[in-house]
Amino acid sequence: MRLEKLETFVVGNAPPRHGGRYFIFVRLTTACGITGVGEIYNATFGPDVCCAMARDMFARHFEGADPQQVELLFRKAYGAGFTHRPDVSVMGTFSGLEMACWDILGKAADKPVYDLLGGRVHDRLRSYSYIYPQAGDVYPDPDMPNSYNDPGIAAQIASDMCDQGFTALKFDPAGPYTIFDGHQPRLEDISLSVAFCREIRAAVGDRADLLFGTHGQFTVSGAKRMARALEPFDPLWFEEPLPPESPADMAQVAAFTSIPVAAGERLCTKYEFARLLETGAASILQMNLGRVGGLLEAKKIAGMAETRQAQIAPHLYCGPIVAAANIQIATCSPNFLILESIGTFDGPYMQAVKGGIDWEDGYVIPSRKPGLGLELDDEAIARMPYTETDLHLNMDQSHVTP
Repeated sequence: MRLEKLETFVVGNAPPRHGGRYFIFVRLTTACGITGVGEIYNATFGPDVCCAMARDMFARHFEGADPQQVELLFRKAYGAGFTHRPDVSVMGTFSGLEMACWDILGKAADKPVYDLLGGRVHDRLRSYSYIYPQAGDVYPDPDMPNSYNDPGIAAQIASDMCDQGFTALKFDPAGPYTIFDGHQPRLEDISLSVAFCREIRAAVGDRADLLFGTHGQFTVSGAKRMARALEPFDPLWFEEPLPPESPADMAQVAAFTSIPVAAGERLCTKYEFARLLETGAASILQMNLGRVGGLLEAKKIAGMAETRQAQIAPHLYCGPIVAAANIQIATCSPNFLILESIGTFDGPYMQAVKGGIDWEDGYVIPSRKPGLGLELDDEAIARMPYTETDLHLNMDQSHVTP
């Protein structure tokens, strides 16, 4: 097999925009006509720039190459231009192309990708989702009560989600995340976070784990204050309490609290995850398959985690092709803990793809279809252009005043 063609697609995510403002999909085609789909999770630049990066990388390293040579393709991309260091833009771009290669290989072998990476060890995958607002946009009016700022509303939705089958729920009420993080949490942020944990725990009892999210918001001392306040409610994890630059500092928080620390959504390659493990910064690794360096790199990270009694919980705040890749790596990893889902993988989130993700009573059932199990819907994508200028996610530009 030889790779012959690349197509790129920028898809506007329809309201309520769960998963982000847009998705960046790619499709590779071999000279013998086999196609494979992938997704780039590169939020640093606009999506059209990311597509240009993909075209450049394809022309330099992938065009004419054998899609089976995943390791060689990684080394070419990783070392291009005398880099040899983790680079989120390079690895985000590479991840989408590498993912598409695995989709091709699975189709050529008539097997799901997980069968090519060690085989199926989980017949179903426990999943969690955010406690999203029940109506309106994913960015609701912050001055109106909603599940992001009102503990009572969040608790009611949490109870409804448990009735639906979820056994783990994620929320992040700890105040704004800004370009100036880490910062000290305000007392009102700590009080609101405690209220969320208290009300949700009272509503769901032991039917569901609480997953407390932050976005790398705090200093070491601030994270310790927040963790101490949350410990009585026994969350399953304290997510990314510090910015990702310094795992040694995050390790201080992990050593301080009984709440497991989860981290990794902004990291790429085994090298950055190795630092988490070496320092003891996190015991739950949240690689995102559209950013980390692809499926093979994620499999290596999962293997490294096994040696430190750490688990993986693939992160998802992008589109359904990354979701499908996350499912593949979770299915073949013995130390899989839990999978992030966007709701129950239905509605507007799935409009741009053909095929579905099977969600039943709180679990994802891995597909037995060849490759990743999803295809792009070209007609639907043509109806879903992204016409705005905002990035996939935006951070607050101001300081947080304690």
